[in-house]
Amino acid sequence: MTLTSRVVTVVGTRPEAIKMAPVVLALRDSPMIESMLLATGQHGGLFDDAMASFGLAPDLRLDADLTTLQPEAMAGEIKRRLSPLLRDLDPALVLVQGDTTSALAAAQAASSCSIPVGHVEAGLRSHDLARPWPEEGNRIAIDRLATLLFAPTEGNLANLAADSEVKGEAYLTGNSGIDALLHILRATPPRPKHEDRLQLLVTLHRRETIGRPMEQICTMLRDLADRGDVVLTVPLHPNPSVRSIVTSVLAAHPAIALIEPLPYSDMIAHMAAADLILSDSGGVQEEALALGVPLLIVRDVTERPETVSYVGAILCGTDPETIRREAIRLLDDPASLTAMAVPRFPFGRGDASGKIVAVIEDYLASQCVT
Repeated sequence: MTLTSRVVTVVGTRPEAIKMAPVVLALRDSPMIESMLLATGQHGGLFDDAMASFGLAPDLRLDADLTTLQPEAMAGEIKRRLSPLLRDLDPALVLVQGDTTSALAAAQAASSCSIPVGHVEAGLRSHDLARPWPEEGNRIAIDRLATLLFAPTEGNLANLAADSEVKGEAYLTGNSGIDALLHILRATPPRPKHEDRLQLLVTLHRRETIGRPMEQICTMLRDLADRGDVVLTVPLHPNPSVRSIVTSVLAAHPAIALIEPLPYSDMIAHMAAADLILSDSGGVQEEALALGVPLLIVRDVTERPETVSYVGAILCGTDPETIRREAIRLLDDPASLTAMAVPRFPFGRGDASGKIVAVIEDYLASQCVT
């Protein structure tokens, strides 16, 4: 009879759901592990849609409405509800992903209960606590709490080694987000391209640009759509502050399609069909590079410098004129777009989840021996 150890995976947002789904599937295949998936509710239905793309649903949910709370209050509410539940479940490991409020709160709750923490996507750093905020600080705090740290790249490993407050063991695994992308690509039919116009996909949501900066970026996008040879698709973010700005500036333009958030498989199909992506998302940086779709990163700094070390992506900042100049330069130069449109894989080739679970199995086995 094989003894099993309980691992509770805590997730709250759509990006977490996407990147953790392959890990959860691998955990469920392990004869050593009793896997439980717990949803905090940070992204509500968007989380469920993302998990459904992988045939998954949470085993447990926190009974809380978090959608209107600011990050600090949200973290407090998650910890308040999660801590007693973790004490009852008594897992051998709590697994979290990335840099979200849910991930930080779960890591803190587990630590307060003396439960070891595993951190998927550890070691990313922008080296600027204000950008992205609060994600940069969240990730550093989680790394310092974690017993097992799963780093996507050698650079991430180096960041962890340079932080004297990181006490856990770090492992190079690649990023499970690439596992998710390749899993979905195998089952997603390609979208047709426009024959007479270039397709631009735009995603905007960063807190640090909400307000006048985002209005200015959207005004620039509207002007870009006036070219006549492009069509812009803009999935709307659920954050009401973002949605109101994007809608007020970009609505009713004939070359701009504002659409509701897409299921993950549809989003990947839209990305693969794009000629150029403009985005301030972290996950899109990884996905666009793997898809071979040219990307303009609408951020001043990135915690994924591997992305811009390749010709497939350009860190163009948040100044609207700089973004416009880079976009027009590429749109007017098909050869440059073609040179960028080559799939590249600095974040792994789709085997991260197996590596993560193998480390977890070894760790659990060592705890049983001791």
